[in-house]
Amino acid sequence: MHLVGQGWRVVVYCQEDGDGAPFDDVWHGVERVRIPVRAPGASGTITFDWKATRHAAAHTDLCLTLGYNTAVFCSMLRIRGVPNIINMDGIEWSRAKWGPLARAWLWFNDWAGCWLGTHLVADHPLIKAHLCTRVREDKISTIAYGADAVNEVPDAPVRAHGLVPGEYLTLVARPEPENSILEVVQGFSRRRRGVRLAVLGHYLGGNAYHDAVRAAASDEVVFLGAIYERATMQALRFHSLAYVHGHQVGGTNPSLVEALGASNAVIAHDNGFNRWVAGEGGRYFADAAEFDACLTTLLEDESLTQRLRKASRERFAAAFTWAQILRQYEELLCRYLPVRSV
Repeated sequence: MHLVGQGWRVVVYCQEDGDGAPFDDVWHGVERVRIPVRAPGASGTITFDWKATRHAAAHTDLCLTLGYNTAVFCSMLRIRGVPNIINMDGIEWSRAKWGPLARAWLWFNDWAGCWLGTHLVADHPLIKAHLCTRVREDKISTIAYGADAVNEVPDAPVRAHGLVPGEYLTLVARPEPENSILEVVQGFSRRRRGVRLAVLGHYLGGNAYHDAVRAAASDEVVFLGAIYERATMQALRFHSLAYVHGHQVGGTNPSLVEALGASNAVIAHDNGFNRWVAGEGGRYFADAAEFDACLTTLLEDESLTQRLRKASRERFAAAFTWAQILRQYEELLCRYLPVRSV
């Protein structure tokens, strides 16, 4: 929408369920090429990426590719001479959840994106450092992720989930070991807290990790399921006592940026990714015992919570507003657009 407002012609490729030829429509000034795909899961995504990239190679002046999971297909853009800016996202192949075949595919496409992209975007300095092992530094720009500032939100969605504003913490993450959910739940459940821990995500019975998380939870932990409705998520963040972020890998995580935009006090896993995003105002843990200590200190010192909230507001304003992020993207795109479309 920002680029449309600045006079750009913007075309977005969208995956649809079904069969048939691609079809077009317009949404708020954005042209959408909607590509039906019948295959489910990863195979469907790969099919969509192939069709979308082939179409873009024949019809666009400049591409912004989000993610490198099928970067090998970008060879079609290279052959056609279409400048292609690739946001390389996280170091996806390093995630523990992938098996050998998927990891090999992602590792290969990490390299392919570096080679085939005209220019690369890293959303975090540590992602740029990784990319610098593959290509020269001047081929990479660091542009983080943005979010909306949340300054006032009704608390009705919070109360509808049985929570009291200011008397719960939120944890939003896929239930995977690399997101430290088990450590957080274990640390939280070591003692009575007088507040709730609201865990968002889809937990399946029969999954060993999911079952372990549930078994470790005290009766002050509440599992809310997966919630995608924007107004509800904003309310849950805004009215929480603190936001817990257990992600151990990745770049600038959108959920953490959104927490900063809601002025949340932050307790995060201690790693370079999270420390750069949340800054010195966050509190950091490595395991269940350290999470217990961080939370105990926070609950005993109300002034600390206010200082952390202030630090989050300041860090968000300094680096993560959409106005800043979109301006950086537009400036980068302008460098590579052969003929500006209006």
